[in-house]
Amino acid sequence: MSDKIERVKTLIIGSGPAGYTAAIYAARADLKPVMYTGMEPGGQLTTTTEVDNFPGYPDGIDGPTMMVQLQQQAERFGTEVRIGMITAVEFSKVPGGIHKVIADGEKEIEAETVIISTGASAKYLNIPSEQRLRGGGVSACAVCDGFFYKGQDVAIVGAGDTAAEEASYLANICNKVTMLVRRDEMRASKAMQHRVNSLKNIEVRYNTEVDEVLGDQVVEGLRMVNNKTGEKDEIAITGLFIAIGHKPNTDIFKGQLDMDETGYLITKGKSTKTNLPGVFASGDAQDKEYRQAVTAAGSGCMAALDAERYLAEIGSVEETVAGQYKI
Repeated sequence: MSDKIERVKTLIIGSGPAGYTAAIYAARADLKPVMYTGMEPGGQLTTTTEVDNFPGYPDGIDGPTMMVQLQQQAERFGTEVRIGMITAVEFSKVPGGIHKVIADGEKEIEAETVIISTGASAKYLNIPSEQRLRGGGVSACAVCDGFFYKGQDVAIVGAGDTAAEEASYLANICNKVTMLVRRDEMRASKAMQHRVNSLKNIEVRYNTEVDEVLGDQVVEGLRMVNNKTGEKDEIAITGLFIAIGHKPNTDIFKGQLDMDETGYLITKGKSTKTNLPGVFASGDAQDKEYRQAVTAAGSGCMAALDAERYLAEIGSVEETVAGQYKI
């Protein structure tokens, strides 16, 4: 084995609630986890101001602080957290095999187990005013942030089931919800469309797109444009929710791990096991249903336990792959 190649027992790819929870459990099980945080250490919660729905924080906590505390907890038990990217992977297909990865384009690592917690990235409209006000009233998670706009007027962009579900959720707590649909019809199921149309405080505007989000420090209004007529209109709102989908950060695993048509990793049954032995997936990289910090943390725990049990089942990795390295 080359001196330049590092061997680790458990490699965690990605941070956030799933990755850090996996690290805490793996470290306590003496799996000596090494974590590569990715380009966004802490994941999506680092772009969230207040987290009010994570158990154990009666007064709430801001997302970046929560992630720092999770990192500190993981490090307290011996996790080695590295700021960097895994840029290539070559997973073994046999039980007890060694998984080979490249970090930051050059460092070679061999891992006995791999826990994937690369998360998913919310899709945004990518207009300057929207990006400037992210965290100041622009959000991609109504369930996470809707509570802060109780009794206020808000808007939501999207036309699928998720957008319809989040619009319905917002309608229960907000004064008025304006729903912007880019086409002349919604893509949501008929049942979800019926739910939206049955709520009197939801106004659906078809053939309508965001022209600009108004406000300096926080969202104060929205300028919309009708993409058929070009007519523009403004409304006063305090929150704008973008519900046009998420993209799981799993491109690097294509061709090796089973995933659905949108890129979410497929796990077996109620476990975090992927189609390859010793490779486990947790958090938003494999969860397109709930996408909450607490469910991501729970799946991170599951992944670490699955990794621990896997290593116990295969016994000595050195014996399993002795022929590869002549040891």
